[in-house]
Amino acid sequence: MTYKALHVELNQKVVIKTPNEYLSLDPEYDKYVERFIQEGRTLARLSQDPHPHIVGVIDLFKEGAIHCLVMDFVPGENLFETVRRRGGLTEAEIVPCIRQIGEALAVVHQAGLVHRDAHPGNIMLRSINKAVLIDFGIAKELVPKTLSSKDIAGNKGFAPYEQMSSGSREPMVDIYCLAATLYYAVTGQRPTTSLARKLENTSLTPPKQINPSISDRLNQAIIEGMALEAKDRPQSMQVWLAILEEPKATPPPPVDRVYRKEVVRPKAKLNSEAIPEKPATKSPKIIPWGWLAVVLLSYLLIGYLLAASNASYIAWAVAWAVAVAVAWAWAVAVPWAVAVPWAVAGAGDKLQESFSKVHTFLILASTSSLGLGLGWLGHRIFNTGS
Repeated sequence: MTYKALHVELNQKVVIKTPNEYLSLDPEYDKYVERFIQEGRTLARLSQDPHPHIVGVIDLFKEGAIHCLVMDFVPGENLFETVRRRGGLTEAEIVPCIRQIGEALAVVHQAGLVHRDAHPGNIMLRSINKAVLIDFGIAKELVPKTLSSKDIAGNKGFAPYEQMSSGSREPMVDIYCLAATLYYAVTGQRPTTSLARKLENTSLTPPKQINPSISDRLNQAIIEGMALEAKDRPQSMQVWLAILEEPKATPPPPVDRVYRKEVVRPKAKLNSEAIPEKPATKSPKIIPWGWLAVVLLSYLLIGYLLAASNASYIAWAVAWAVAVAVAWAWAVAVPWAVAVPWAVAGAGDKLQESFSKVHTFLILASTSSLGLGLGWLGHRIFNTGS
């Protein structure tokens, strides 16, 4: 039984829970009272390190023949009242609260307890996104099976059938209750009872079918948490919370230093999806004017000598072909490029630092051809003047 009272010494409202004294003639009453005391002491130990989402236990004492468990009074509106007033809640509103209650139940399970009554009436909403779990079901253990939680209006539709049929005290009971509570919170409708699903083969309507706005992840967490058979549910509250948890974005892999250099000065053409390269990051095109001047003068001398010796057109053609071949040899770096004059070799080395092979060839071939032409023209000018 549950009573509200004023704690005189603390000057605060409290809740007092006691075994049902009207059932004191039950043959198993003493065993139930002993369990009540043991679980009350465990809850009191939990309160020594208070959990923000579990109601605190203040005292456990015996008044005459009645054992009393004194707990904090939690003001606010319970989840039943909120949903009745507003209808189904949004996913963003309710999921943080359900996660808080799930984490609280995980602590309870680690202490060897099972709440067994985590329905909307026992979840107090103190403020936005802050929930507190109250009214542990230990007092309900002190009633016969004919008056168990299956007949309590607040719990109808939220308890798994193994709890109502055999009084199961496994953590999967709380997982079912909390998943059913989440179902009610997002749909505004009570889920089909587990007994109807078990005995009458009634199917459970997926919550997303009632409220299409909820995510597939939330829908799946509710369906798995409300699996009819305990063995088909997540086997711990932490596992169920992991299903409910929103997936986190995977951070990009670290970029190696080599790749960072390539991004600053890419050698390959950027694809259409890449960020266009800024002009300020492009490498300047370096032209070795000094070396090209040497190449030009070298071929100018060759052209002048050919003109002075009255070389035939065939000789000129051979000279021009050799100049083009030398330029091509150095540009593509074929093995016989070792025979290239040192001036062309120096110019080719510098040009290949900034230009492609084709561009290097065109620059060298043009420079050597221009040198041959200027040599011939110079000879004609000087001879005409004389």
